[in-house]
Amino acid sequence: MDHITLGDVGVTRVWEYFGSVEMTPDAFFPESPKDVWEDGEAWLAPHFMDSDTHIVHSAIQTWLVRSEGRTILVDTGVGNHKERPYAPVWSHLKTDFLANLARAGVEPDDVDLVINTHLHIDHVGWNTYLDGRQWRPTFPNATYLMPKDDFDFWNPENGHKPLLGRGNQNVFEDSVAPVHQAGQTLLWENSHQIDASLRLDAAPGHTPGSSVLTLTSGADRAVFVGDMLHSPVQFLEPDTNSCFCEDPAGARATRRKVLGWAADNNALVIPAHLGGHGAAEVVREGDKFAIKGWAPFAPYTERV
Repeated sequence: MDHITLGDVGVTRVWEYFGSVEMTPDAFFPESPKDVWEDGEAWLAPHFMDSDTHIVHSAIQTWLVRSEGRTILVDTGVGNHKERPYAPVWSHLKTDFLANLARAGVEPDDVDLVINTHLHIDHVGWNTYLDGRQWRPTFPNATYLMPKDDFDFWNPENGHKPLLGRGNQNVFEDSVAPVHQAGQTLLWENSHQIDASLRLDAAPGHTPGSSVLTLTSGADRAVFVGDMLHSPVQFLEPDTNSCFCEDPAGARATRRKVLGWAADNNALVIPAHLGGHGAAEVVREGDKFAIKGWAPFAPYTERV
């Protein structure tokens, strides 16, 4: 199953990629206790780690949300044909993402809103497609909601020096600027109410403009957390950051705040990159968190 209903809101998982990110836990999560990975190998493999190579596995996926008659995409993955000289694992992909989206019943013209939780390389790629030699908005009728703080931070004209160095090279130019130039962006700050069920809130740390999307409908609660966490290990060790967090202290504080809200409100936590069942409910366990249960989405390895 790739679809669940939360109150009056439908949520569908749309795949782009699943597999190696060519990084070991030590590289990806340098702050994480080594024994967490060793002790957890039995449940981390195969969805979150390869037990033979000890390479981290990750999913690149878009969350398709249908709410109040609108079709909404949360993050747009890596994209095809993108030149990524400092991120070769994402360079010049040729995936079936648009066909997968069509299988979920959505054509590009149908999309009303695109939410980029932040503007990293693997969250904005399908904002645009290559038309000859021009990058054009993939979703011509959509408004693209982007955090202004991230838009300003990643705009090369502003001269910021990100932790990623050149890792995000070309991303603003080919996946953000064309949409903005087409007049399709809405740059928001602090919070943005989408409808009665959906609200965007700033959640800085991973990047200056990182955000979360909270879903509240009927008795159901969920929070789409983008890159607030990349691995379920971070449920268990909430002070563990990825190596990509621009503000480590801010990322830890945001993670604890959002996971605390999720635990207290019985909310489904929906990260951008979890393989396996893709999302989980958490409970407090002392000053950390434990996984209460997984979402019912079908693991990728059971679909191929």
